[in-house]
Amino acid sequence: MQTSLTKIEKTTSIRTRPWAATMIIAVGLAAIVMGIVASILTGVANITFDTIWTSLIDYDPSNDHHAIIRELRMPRALAGVLAGSAFAVAGAIMQGMTRNPIADTGLLGINSGAGLVLVLVFAFVPWLPFEYIILFSFIGAGFGALLVYGIAFMSRGGLSPLKLVLAGAVVGSLTSGISQALSLLFQINYDLAFWSAGGISTAEWFQVSVMMPWIIAGLLTAMVISRSITVLSLGEDVAAGLGQRTRLIKGIGTIVVMILAGASVSTVGGVGFIGLIVPHMVRYVVGVDYRWIIPCSAIVGGILVLFADIAAKLIAAPYETPLGAIIAVMGVPFFLYLARRERREL
Repeated sequence: MQTSLTKIEKTTSIRTRPWAATMIIAVGLAAIVMGIVASILTGVANITFDTIWTSLIDYDPSNDHHAIIRELRMPRALAGVLAGSAFAVAGAIMQGMTRNPIADTGLLGINSGAGLVLVLVFAFVPWLPFEYIILFSFIGAGFGALLVYGIAFMSRGGLSPLKLVLAGAVVGSLTSGISQALSLLFQINYDLAFWSAGGISTAEWFQVSVMMPWIIAGLLTAMVISRSITVLSLGEDVAAGLGQRTRLIKGIGTIVVMILAGASVSTVGGVGFIGLIVPHMVRYVVGVDYRWIIPCSAIVGGILVLFADIAAKLIAAPYETPLGAIIAVMGVPFFLYLARRERREL
Protein backbone atom coordinates (compact mmCIF):
# COMPACT_ATOMS: atom_id res chain seq x y z
CA MET A 1 0.00 0.00 0.00
CA GLN A 2 2.90 2.36 0.71
CA THR A 3 4.30 1.80 -2.80
CA SER A 4 0.85 2.22 -4.36
CA LEU A 5 0.17 5.47 -2.55
CA THR A 6 3.61 6.85 -3.44
CA LYS A 7 3.01 5.97 -7.09
CA ILE A 8 -0.38 7.71 -7.02
CA GLU A 9 1.13 10.81 -5.45
CA LYS A 10 3.62 11.02 -8.33
CA THR A 11 1.15 10.40 -11.13
CA THR A 12 -1.95 12.29 -9.91
CA SER A 13 -2.81 15.69 -8.53
CA ILE A 14 -2.68 14.65 -4.86
CA ARG A 15 -1.42 17.58 -2.79
CA THR A 16 0.21 17.02 0.55
CA ARG A 17 1.62 19.65 2.89
CA PRO A 18 3.14 17.83 5.87
CA TRP A 19 4.69 21.03 7.19
CA ALA A 20 1.26 22.69 7.35
CA ALA A 21 -0.22 19.65 9.10
CA THR A 22 2.60 19.64 11.63
CA MET A 23 1.94 23.32 12.36
CA ILE A 24 -1.78 22.66 12.83
CA ILE A 25 -1.10 19.83 15.26
CA ALA A 26 1.51 21.76 17.28
CA VAL A 27 -0.40 25.05 17.43
CA GLY A 28 -3.69 23.20 17.86
CA LEU A 29 -2.54 21.26 20.91
CA ALA A 30 -1.41 24.52 22.52
CA ALA A 31 -4.77 26.10 21.63
CA ILE A 32 -6.61 23.18 23.26
CA VAL A 33 -4.66 23.63 26.49
CA MET A 34 -5.39 27.36 26.49
CA GLY A 35 -9.01 26.69 25.60
CA ILE A 36 -9.45 24.28 28.50
CA VAL A 37 -8.05 26.90 30.88
CA ALA A 38 -10.31 29.56 29.35
CA SER A 39 -13.31 27.25 29.64
CA ILE A 40 -12.58 26.64 33.33
CA LEU A 41 -12.26 30.39 33.92
CA THR A 42 -15.53 31.16 32.12
CA GLY A 43 -18.89 30.92 33.86
CA VAL A 44 -21.11 32.40 36.53
CA ALA A 45 -18.70 31.62 39.37
CA ASN A 46 -15.64 33.87 39.43
CA ILE A 47 -12.62 31.57 39.02
CA THR A 48 -8.99 32.75 38.91
CA PHE A 49 -5.76 31.16 37.66
CA ASP A 50 -4.55 30.77 41.24
CA THR A 51 -7.73 28.93 42.16
CA ILE A 52 -7.29 26.54 39.23
CA TRP A 53 -3.69 25.79 40.21
CA THR A 54 -4.60 25.29 43.86
CA SER A 55 -7.46 22.94 42.96
CA LEU A 56 -5.03 20.79 40.98
CA ILE A 57 -2.21 20.51 43.53
CA ASP A 58 -4.13 20.88 46.79
CA TYR A 59 -7.75 19.97 46.20
CA ASP A 60 -10.16 20.93 48.97
CA PRO A 61 -13.59 19.31 48.49
CA SER A 62 -15.14 21.74 50.97
CA ASN A 63 -14.07 24.69 48.76
CA ASP A 64 -16.95 25.53 46.40
CA HIS A 65 -14.64 26.89 43.71
CA HIS A 66 -12.46 23.79 43.82
CA ALA A 67 -15.54 21.61 43.46
CA ILE A 68 -16.80 23.67 40.51
CA ILE A 69 -13.44 23.37 38.75
CA ARG A 70 -12.90 19.66 39.36
CA GLU A 71 -16.45 18.34 39.15
CA LEU A 72 -18.14 20.65 36.63
CA ARG A 73 -15.85 22.67 34.40
CA MET A 74 -13.00 20.23 33.80
CA PRO A 75 -15.18 17.33 32.61
CA ARG A 76 -17.21 19.78 30.54
CA ALA A 77 -14.11 21.04 28.73
CA LEU A 78 -12.74 17.53 28.14
CA ALA A 79 -16.12 16.30 26.87
CA GLY A 80 -16.14 19.18 24.37
CA VAL A 81 -12.68 18.33 23.05
CA LEU A 82 -13.51 14.62 22.74
CA ALA A 83 -16.88 15.19 21.05
CA GLY A 84 -15.50 17.80 18.65
CA SER A 85 -12.64 15.50 17.63
CA ALA A 86 -15.01 12.57 17.15
CA PHE A 87 -17.57 14.45 15.05
CA ALA A 88 -14.84 15.99 12.86
CA VAL A 89 -13.04 12.71 12.18
CA ALA A 90 -16.33 10.92 11.52
CA GLY A 91 -17.17 13.54 8.90
CA ALA A 92 -13.72 13.27 7.33
CA ILE A 93 -14.03 9.47 7.04
CA MET A 94 -17.48 9.74 5.48
CA GLN A 95 -16.34 12.31 2.94
CA GLY A 96 -13.30 10.24 2.03
CA MET A 97 -15.10 6.90 1.70
CA THR A 98 -18.12 8.20 -0.21
CA ARG A 99 -16.42 11.05 -2.12
CA ASN A 100 -19.36 13.14 -0.95
CA PRO A 101 -18.26 16.70 -0.04
CA ILE A 102 -21.36 17.36 2.05
CA ALA A 103 -21.24 14.19 4.13
CA ASP A 104 -21.74 14.80 7.86
CA THR A 105 -23.14 12.74 10.71
CA GLY A 106 -25.80 15.39 11.33
CA LEU A 107 -26.90 15.76 7.71
CA LEU A 108 -26.99 12.04 6.89
CA GLY A 109 -29.20 10.84 9.73
CA ILE A 110 -26.56 9.34 12.02
CA ASN A 111 -27.06 11.86 14.85
CA SER A 112 -30.85 11.75 14.56
CA GLY A 113 -30.88 7.95 14.58
CA ALA A 114 -28.77 7.87 17.72
CA GLY A 115 -31.02 10.51 19.27
CA LEU A 116 -34.20 8.55 18.58
CA VAL A 117 -32.80 5.44 20.24
CA LEU A 118 -31.72 7.54 23.24
CA VAL A 119 -35.27 8.86 23.57
CA LEU A 120 -36.56 5.28 23.47
CA VAL A 121 -34.13 4.42 26.25
CA PHE A 122 -35.24 7.45 28.31
CA ALA A 123 -38.87 6.41 27.80
CA PHE A 124 -38.74 2.66 28.43
CA VAL A 125 -35.59 1.97 30.47
CA PRO A 126 -34.70 5.26 32.21
CA TRP A 127 -32.78 3.36 34.89
CA LEU A 128 -30.27 1.99 32.38
CA PRO A 129 -26.62 2.82 33.29
CA PHE A 130 -24.77 5.19 30.97
CA GLU A 131 -22.26 2.55 29.88
CA TYR A 132 -25.19 0.66 28.30
CA ILE A 133 -26.89 3.79 26.97
CA ILE A 134 -23.83 4.51 24.85
CA LEU A 135 -24.13 1.05 23.24
CA PHE A 136 -27.71 1.84 22.22
CA SER A 137 -26.44 5.11 20.78
CA PHE A 138 -24.11 3.13 18.49
CA ILE A 139 -27.06 1.05 17.31
CA GLY A 140 -29.14 4.16 16.67
CA ALA A 141 -26.33 5.76 14.66
CA GLY A 142 -26.13 2.71 12.41
CA PHE A 143 -29.90 2.57 12.04
CA GLY A 144 -30.06 6.23 10.98
CA ALA A 145 -27.30 5.82 8.40
CA LEU A 146 -28.86 2.64 7.00
CA LEU A 147 -32.24 4.32 6.65
CA VAL A 148 -30.83 7.39 4.87
CA TYR A 149 -28.70 5.41 2.44
CA GLY A 150 -31.59 3.01 1.77
CA ILE A 151 -33.98 5.84 0.88
CA ALA A 152 -31.40 7.56 -1.34
CA PHE A 153 -30.42 4.31 -3.05
CA MET A 154 -34.02 3.47 -3.95
CA SER A 155 -34.62 6.87 -5.55
CA ARG A 156 -34.48 7.28 -9.31
CA GLY A 157 -30.93 7.74 -10.54
CA GLY A 158 -29.31 6.13 -7.51
CA LEU A 159 -27.08 7.77 -4.94
CA SER A 160 -25.86 11.35 -5.22
CA PRO A 161 -24.64 13.84 -2.59
CA LEU A 162 -27.77 16.00 -2.78
CA LYS A 163 -30.10 12.99 -2.68
CA LEU A 164 -28.34 11.79 0.46
CA VAL A 165 -28.86 15.17 2.12
CA LEU A 166 -32.54 15.21 1.13
CA ALA A 167 -32.94 11.68 2.50
CA GLY A 168 -31.18 12.83 5.66
CA ALA A 169 -33.63 15.71 6.01
CA VAL A 170 -36.57 13.32 5.63
CA VAL A 171 -35.17 10.88 8.18
CA GLY A 172 -34.31 13.72 10.53
CA SER A 173 -37.86 15.08 10.38
CA LEU A 174 -39.30 11.60 10.92
CA THR A 175 -37.12 10.75 13.89
CA SER A 176 -37.63 14.22 15.39
CA GLY A 177 -41.41 13.83 15.17
CA ILE A 178 -41.31 10.39 16.78
CA SER A 179 -38.98 11.67 19.49
CA GLN A 180 -41.24 14.61 20.30
CA ALA A 181 -44.30 12.36 20.45
CA LEU A 182 -42.51 10.00 22.84
CA SER A 183 -41.32 12.90 24.97
CA LEU A 184 -44.87 14.14 25.40
CA LEU A 185 -46.22 10.69 26.09
CA PHE A 186 -43.56 9.73 28.62
CA GLN A 187 -42.87 13.26 29.94
CA ILE A 188 -39.20 13.35 29.08
CA ASN A 189 -39.21 16.85 27.59
CA TYR A 190 -36.06 17.91 29.45
CA ASP A 191 -33.95 15.04 28.14
CA LEU A 192 -35.20 15.58 24.59
CA ALA A 193 -34.59 19.32 24.77
CA PHE A 194 -31.02 18.66 25.88
CA TRP A 195 -30.35 16.32 22.99
CA SER A 196 -32.01 18.55 20.36
CA ALA A 197 -30.13 21.70 21.35
CA GLY A 198 -26.81 20.00 22.00
CA GLY A 199 -24.55 20.97 24.84
CA ILE A 200 -21.93 19.76 27.27
CA SER A 201 -23.07 21.65 30.37
CA THR A 202 -24.23 18.43 32.04
CA ALA A 203 -21.11 16.39 31.27
CA GLU A 204 -19.70 14.55 34.28
CA TRP A 205 -16.50 12.63 34.93
CA PHE A 206 -18.35 9.33 34.72
CA GLN A 207 -19.65 10.15 31.22
CA VAL A 208 -16.20 11.31 30.12
CA SER A 209 -14.62 8.12 31.45
CA VAL A 210 -17.12 6.01 29.47
CA MET A 211 -16.95 7.92 26.18
CA MET A 212 -13.17 8.48 26.19
CA PRO A 213 -12.05 4.86 25.51
CA TRP A 214 -14.55 4.50 22.66
CA ILE A 215 -13.52 7.78 21.04
CA ILE A 216 -9.79 7.13 21.46
CA ALA A 217 -10.22 3.66 19.94
CA GLY A 218 -12.18 5.15 17.06
CA LEU A 219 -9.58 7.85 16.41
CA LEU A 220 -6.70 5.36 16.49
CA THR A 221 -8.51 3.02 14.11
CA ALA A 222 -9.19 5.95 11.80
CA MET A 223 -5.46 6.67 11.76
CA VAL A 224 -4.69 3.04 10.93
CA ILE A 225 -6.99 3.04 7.86
CA SER A 226 -6.18 6.64 6.83
CA ARG A 227 -3.83 5.56 4.04
CA SER A 228 -6.52 3.31 2.59
CA ILE A 229 -9.11 6.09 2.81
CA THR A 230 -6.78 8.33 0.78
CA VAL A 231 -6.68 5.74 -1.98
CA LEU A 232 -10.44 5.13 -1.71
CA SER A 233 -11.09 8.87 -2.04
CA LEU A 234 -9.65 8.68 -5.57
CA GLY A 235 -12.45 6.36 -6.60
CA GLU A 236 -13.46 2.80 -5.88
CA ASP A 237 -12.25 1.56 -9.28
CA VAL A 238 -8.81 3.06 -8.72
CA ALA A 239 -8.63 1.58 -5.22
CA ALA A 240 -9.72 -1.87 -6.41
CA GLY A 241 -7.22 -1.70 -9.27
CA LEU A 242 -4.46 -1.15 -6.73
CA GLY A 243 -5.50 -4.28 -4.87
CA GLN A 244 -7.25 -2.55 -1.97
CA ARG A 245 -10.03 -4.47 -0.24
CA THR A 246 -12.58 -1.71 -0.61
CA ARG A 247 -15.45 -3.49 1.12
CA LEU A 248 -13.32 -4.23 4.16
CA ILE A 249 -12.12 -0.62 4.43
CA LYS A 250 -15.65 0.72 4.00
CA GLY A 251 -16.92 -1.70 6.62
CA ILE A 252 -14.25 -0.69 9.14
CA GLY A 253 -14.78 2.98 8.35
CA THR A 254 -18.54 2.68 8.84
CA ILE A 255 -18.07 1.04 12.24
CA VAL A 256 -15.61 3.78 13.26
CA VAL A 257 -18.12 6.48 12.23
CA MET A 258 -20.88 4.79 14.24
CA ILE A 259 -18.66 4.58 17.32
CA LEU A 260 -17.43 8.18 17.10
CA ALA A 261 -20.86 9.65 16.41
CA GLY A 262 -22.70 7.42 18.88
CA ALA A 263 -20.31 8.12 21.75
CA SER A 264 -20.51 11.87 21.13
CA VAL A 265 -24.29 12.06 20.74
CA SER A 266 -24.83 10.07 23.94
CA THR A 267 -22.91 12.74 25.88
CA VAL A 268 -23.30 16.11 24.13
CA GLY A 269 -26.42 15.60 22.04
CA GLY A 270 -27.11 16.09 18.35
CA VAL A 271 -24.56 18.77 17.41
CA GLY A 272 -24.33 18.94 13.63
CA PHE A 273 -22.10 20.54 10.99
CA ILE A 274 -18.80 19.87 12.82
CA GLY A 275 -18.01 16.95 10.52
CA LEU A 276 -18.96 19.11 7.54
CA ILE A 277 -16.94 22.24 8.31
CA VAL A 278 -13.72 20.92 9.82
CA PRO A 279 -12.56 18.40 7.17
CA HIS A 280 -12.97 20.99 4.41
CA MET A 281 -10.98 23.57 6.37
CA VAL A 282 -8.23 21.04 7.06
CA ARG A 283 -8.18 19.68 3.51
CA TYR A 284 -7.74 23.19 2.12
CA VAL A 285 -4.63 23.70 4.26
CA VAL A 286 -2.91 20.29 4.38
CA GLY A 287 -4.00 18.71 1.09
CA VAL A 288 -5.98 15.55 0.39
CA ASP A 289 -3.87 12.94 2.19
CA TYR A 290 -6.01 11.46 4.98
CA ARG A 291 -2.91 10.50 6.93
CA TRP A 292 -2.81 14.22 7.75
CA ILE A 293 -6.50 15.12 7.38
CA ILE A 294 -7.65 12.79 10.16
CA PRO A 295 -5.28 13.90 12.98
CA CYS A 296 -5.63 17.57 12.00
CA SER A 297 -9.43 17.25 11.89
CA ALA A 298 -9.36 15.76 15.39
CA ILE A 299 -7.38 18.75 16.67
CA VAL A 300 -9.42 21.43 14.88
CA GLY A 301 -12.73 19.76 15.78
CA GLY A 302 -11.81 19.75 19.46
CA ILE A 303 -10.84 23.44 19.27
CA LEU A 304 -14.07 24.36 17.49
CA VAL A 305 -16.37 22.79 20.07
CA LEU A 306 -14.26 23.97 23.01
CA PHE A 307 -14.36 27.63 21.99
CA ALA A 308 -17.97 27.42 20.78
CA ASP A 309 -18.90 26.22 24.27
CA ILE A 310 -17.05 29.19 25.78
CA ALA A 311 -19.08 31.46 23.51
CA ALA A 312 -22.25 29.65 24.60
CA LYS A 313 -21.51 30.64 28.19
CA LEU A 314 -20.72 34.28 27.35
CA ILE A 315 -23.23 35.38 24.71
CA ALA A 316 -26.26 35.58 27.00
CA ALA A 317 -24.63 35.28 30.44
CA PRO A 318 -25.70 34.22 33.01
CA TYR A 319 -27.88 32.08 30.73
CA GLU A 320 -26.34 29.66 28.23
CA THR A 321 -26.90 29.64 24.50
CA PRO A 322 -27.34 26.11 23.04
CA LEU A 323 -24.07 24.85 21.63
CA GLY A 324 -25.83 23.41 18.60
CA ALA A 325 -27.20 26.82 17.67
CA ILE A 326 -23.74 28.40 17.72
CA ILE A 327 -22.26 25.68 15.51
CA ALA A 328 -25.26 25.94 13.15
CA VAL A 329 -24.66 29.68 12.65
CA MET A 330 -21.32 28.73 11.09
CA GLY A 331 -22.44 25.48 9.50
CA VAL A 332 -25.56 26.49 7.58
CA PRO A 333 -23.88 29.11 5.34
CA PHE A 334 -21.00 26.70 4.74
CA PHE A 335 -23.43 23.93 3.77
CA LEU A 336 -25.31 26.23 1.37
CA TYR A 337 -22.03 27.17 -0.29
CA LEU A 338 -21.03 23.50 -0.73
CA ALA A 339 -24.50 22.52 -1.98
CA ARG A 340 -24.46 25.32 -4.55
CA ARG A 341 -20.99 24.32 -5.75
CA GLU A 342 -22.03 20.67 -5.97
CA ARG A 343 -25.10 21.61 -8.00
CA ARG A 344 -22.97 23.58 -10.49
CA GLU A 345 -20.65 20.58 -10.89
CA LEU A 346 -23.60 18.27 -11.57
